[in-house]
Order: sequence, then structure tokens, then C-alpha cells
Amino acid sequence: MKNYLLLCLTLFAFAVNAQQGLRVNEAVMNPSDIINDGAIELQVLGGTPPYTYKWSNQETPLSSNKAVGLTEGIEYSVTVTDSKGVSVTKSYKVKTQAITEVFNGVMTPAVGALGSVLFWDPFAAIGIYDPIAYADVKLVATPGWSASVEDRFVLKKWLKPEGAQVKKGDEIAVVSRDNGADETVVATVNGELKYLVQEGKAIYNFENAEHVIAQGAHFLAEIKYDEPRPLLHPNGDPVTKPIPFIVIWLVFGALFFTIRMGFINIRGFRHSLDLAKGKYDDPNAPGQVTHFQALATAVSGTVGLGNIAGVAVAVSVGGAGATFWMIVCGLLGMSSKFVECTLGVKYRNILPDGRVFGGPMNYLRYGLEKRNMNGLGKVLASVFAVLAIGASFGGGNMFQANQSFEQLAGQFPVLTGNGFWFGIVTAILVGVVIIGGIRSIAKVTERIVPLMAGIYVLAALVVIIMNIQNLGAAFGAIYDGAFSPSALKGGVIGVLVVGFQRAAFSNEAGVGSAAIAHSAAKTNHPPSEGFVALLEPFIDTVVVCTLTALVLVFTGMHEVEGMAGAQLTSDAFGSQISWFPYVLGIAVFLFAFSTMISWSYYGMRAWTYLFGKSTKSEMTYKLFFLVFIVIGASVSLGAVLDFSDMMILAMSFPNIIGLYIMSGEVKADLANYWQKLKANELFKKQKVVKD
Repeated sequence: MKNYLLLCLTLFAFAVNAQQGLRVNEAVMNPSDIINDGAIELQVLGGTPPYTYKWSNQETPLSSNKAVGLTEGIEYSVTVTDSKGVSVTKSYKVKTQAITEVFNGVMTPAVGALGSVLFWDPFAAIGIYDPIAYADVKLVATPGWSASVEDRFVLKKWLKPEGAQVKKGDEIAVVSRDNGADETVVATVNGELKYLVQEGKAIYNFENAEHVIAQGAHFLAEIKYDEPRPLLHPNGDPVTKPIPFIVIWLVFGALFFTIRMGFINIRGFRHSLDLAKGKYDDPNAPGQVTHFQALATAVSGTVGLGNIAGVAVAVSVGGAGATFWMIVCGLLGMSSKFVECTLGVKYRNILPDGRVFGGPMNYLRYGLEKRNMNGLGKVLASVFAVLAIGASFGGGNMFQANQSFEQLAGQFPVLTGNGFWFGIVTAILVGVVIIGGIRSIAKVTERIVPLMAGIYVLAALVVIIMNIQNLGAAFGAIYDGAFSPSALKGGVIGVLVVGFQRAAFSNEAGVGSAAIAHSAAKTNHPPSEGFVALLEPFIDTVVVCTLTALVLVFTGMHEVEGMAGAQLTSDAFGSQISWFPYVLGIAVFLFAFSTMISWSYYGMRAWTYLFGKSTKSEMTYKLFFLVFIVIGASVSLGAVLDFSDMMILAMSFPNIIGLYIMSGEVKADLANYWQKLKANELFKKQKVVKD
């Protein structure tokens, strides 16, 4: 016993001395007032090198003693381990020195908290789905290849037989290229070698459409691991591809409403076009705007940066196959829009001065009150209103101003550093429109939306026609990517989730925002506006988002690594139309401008629900809204914008609960409307017969 205690004390003393011998000095830096540019650099003394650094920041490699791009005011940890396994853990915080850094640091934990709800994975939580992304093979890329390279690469000679067990560093092949010297390819991991190209055959030829379009055409071999390996972030954490709860919530709701309404998204499509064209516009019907104006206002609130930047992210992460699932989700979302916008009109309140107050606040409160759920209705309506106000100031305002300025400044350098004045000018333009209320907003959106959508759609079609020879390869890549993607893309589930997520976030079906705009439509029949509204996801997702994705796939830009967002889309257009990035910059501003004026109306109606319907209350909100435009354009707010953008998604929780409860009522109203339509009892414009 005595010897045992002595041994334990000796080992304990050795461990203590070893830790004392591993000392860490740090330099914590905040180089500027710009958010998220903090840095921590470590100097390790003692121990036995080499050292590994396990940072809590996932973007910092295990081999790096310096972490950059850190959020000021947030605590980061690092565990330093030497070659003998002795380790020490330290925590650091970059001090804030500007008010924007303070706000960003305070909101970052809030973003994490809200994100933990919105993006929680219930399937992983109950153990029926492993969210960790695994790779069963390591793909070997052609040296010197890039998505924009104009060259031909040929597999000149294999140096190892197929099926051979190779080790990391082994020479496995020689590749020749037209515009360069031969290069020897080495194995990057241990495993079993499998040929993807035969000797003497082209690996990649920029003149071959299938090579340009196909996912992974530049890989010459794959090395199969003995067992699947988890994909890792630079800091060693496993990469996860969860199935976010918010996506399940939105998509399941859309599927439920599609079935409950008898596939109204398909059956009602033709009639919705007739309504949007004005064939059933009754000038004496209650309301403030026409069917088309309401549609244009709602579309302007959804068609925006998500269609340009968001789709690029989805396709770069999920591959070409994400396009297919975006279309499917867009078609399902049409039914959600039908239900919420029908209720938006049915439970609206029209004041004697003609102003209309409608949307989820009304149908959640009064629709549930009718079912003896008064308490639940008031809570859901109030929660929705609070979220809508926050979303209007952030995702519908500051985010739009911020991103449109960044995009324009990238194309027009004269704007660089003049975000404040850009914000002032934008605020004046927005103010001129929104001071006049929904009629003024509708008059502007009915002109801007067709113009900006027309420019964008025309340019996309031009790019596609210029690459029409890639048509078969492109759709082949989309089909293969949707149903047989590689493990690197997360498999079918991973690609499906990426596509559904982008579509759901873009068209906002189920969020309830569009019901506010549609409630102002001139109509005597609530379902008629539901029919008009179901066109929104079709325009936003099935048309605009799909065209963006096709441009990326047709031009091969979906293969570009290290770039995403609006810049990737801009480069895809620019690769075919050299001057189009300038037009795209202006289109982005129009998208953002139209989104801001639409969201000003959404936020104002939520504001008046909480603070009163007086014109003074409306004007107070409008002034706040204009101030936030200037703030958004001139200041980097980081997590503040992320949080407010998440509030848009959170609006779907109270909204869809109400839609489930009232779906039977909508179904009955729909049956009654169909009956009147078939009996020719609805108002219909008479054709003018010219003499």
C-alpha cells in the first residue's frame, strides 16, 4: 500500500511538473474598429515540440498558433498539446473598443441561442440520424485544375495498379496538359486505389460540355478508406450536416397544406394567372390595391439577395442536385401561401378612412378567438408581431441596405467608404415611397418587380442559351446530384436538406409576411387572393432561384471552391457577359430597395397591432425604419443582422400553428369558391368589343 501511494505521488508530481513546463504566452489583438477582426497569437515555452492547438474557433487549423477573424467580446478557448501528450488549456477574450463591436459581441450569443432552436436536429437528438458527414473515399484531383482553367488534362500513365494499397506520398500517376509540363500525382491518404480515368484518356477538357458541367469531372482517381472517416473542420471538430427543425417545420407544413387543399398548387395555377391578369378585378370590391399590385408587393419582399447569394451558397454546398429539391420545395410552398393569404383577407379590418389592417396578427387572434382559443390567439399574434417588427428592421431593412451597398461598392469603387451617404440617399428614396402607404408602395412595386425580374431572367436565359450545348450535361448533373450525390455532399439527405432550406428561406412560404400585403387586395372573396398568392413561390423559387442555379451549373461555376454568395453568381454571369456584373449590381440594389419598401409595410402593420392604428403611430414607425436604413448601410453589424434575419424564420412558428388549426375553415371556403366559380357567380370583367 505504501509503495502504491508513493507511485501515485510520483506520477502526480511528474504531471504537475510537466504542465508547469508547458507555458503559454499570448498576444491578444484588436487591430481596428471593424467587427470580427480580433486575433490571438500564442508563444509556447517548454514541453516537447511540435505542438497542436485545439481552438474553439472552428476555422483555425490544429497546426496554427494564431487565430484570426475572431469576434470581439466573445470568449475563445485553446488547448495546447505537445508531442508527449502534455496539454494546457487557456481562455481569452478580445476586448471591444467600438460600439459596433459591443453590439456584435452581445448579439453573438443571442444568435447562437436562437440558432440552437431553429437549427436543432430532432432526428439526431433521438438517434435515428447521424449528422456527422463522413467520406468513404478520398478523391484525387488533377493538379493545376480550377473551374475557370482553359486547358486539357490527360492521364498519361498510371504508376500503381488499380486495386493496389497505396500509402500517403506514393506516386500514383503522371498527368500531361496542353499548356504546361507533365506532373506527377501522389496519394494524399492511405487506402485502396481505384481508377476514374484510363491511360491515354482525357481527365478534363474545357471544350467538353460534360466535363465543365459534371460534378467532380476533374478527379482522376479515388482512394477508398478502410472505413468511412468523418469530415473535419480545420480545428478538428467533425463537420455536421443536420436536418434543421425550422426546415422540417416549414416543409412538413407545406406538404400538409398541399394534401389538405387537394393539391391546390397544381389545380389552381391556371385560375391564379387569370386573377393576376386582372380578369376578376372588381373595382367596387373592398380593399386598397389590385390583385397584381398585392402580388408585386409580396414578391418584392421575397425576391431579393436570397435568390442571388443564397442560391449560390446552396449550389456550392449541395451541388447541382440541390436545384431539383429547391424546385420541389417551391411547388409545395405554393400551398402554404394559399392558406395564409386566404386567411389574411378573411380576417382583415378595414377602417372608415380606407386603411386595411390584416395578416397573421388578425387571423391568429380573431380566428382562434372564434374557436374559443382567445388566450392562445392573443399570445401567438403578439409573438408574431414582435418578431415581424424585429425582422423588418433587420432582415427586411438593415441587411438589405448593407448587402446592396457592398455589392455596388464592389462594382463601383467610387462608393467605397461612403456607406453613410449611400444610406441617406436610399432612405430618401424609400421614404418618398413609404410615406404614401400601401397604395404608393404597390404602384412602385408593380413597376419595379417586373423590370428587375425581367432583367435578371433575360440575362439568365441569355447565359443558358449561350451554353445550350451543355443542356443535357447540366440536367444530367442535376438529376445525378439529386439522387446519387457523393458522401462529400452529405448524400441524398444532405443535398435534399440544402435545397429545401434555401427554397424555404427564400420564398418565406409559411412565414406569414406575404399575408399582410395580400390582405389589402380589392376582393370580396378571400380564396381569390390565396390563388394569387400561390404564384409567389413559383416566381421566387421555381423561376428565379432555379435560373440562378442553372446559370451556375451551365457555366461550371458550381465547382468553384473558396467562393460563395453574390460574388459567385456575379462571376458566373461575368464569365459569359463581361459587363453584366455592373447590371447585376444595379439589380441587387433594386431587389434590396423593393424588399425594403415591402417590409416597411409588414413591420408597420405589426407595429400598429401592438401600439395603435393612428397615423401618428404609423409615422413613428416609418421614421425609425428610415433611420435603420442609414445605420445598415454605414455600419457593419454582423450578429445583429444575423439575429434579425433569423426572426423572419421564427415568425413561422406562431403562424403555422394557427394555419393548422384553421386549415379546415380554409378548405370549406375553397370548396364554396370553386362552386361559385363553376357557376359563373363571380365578378368578371367583360371583354370590350371594338367596332
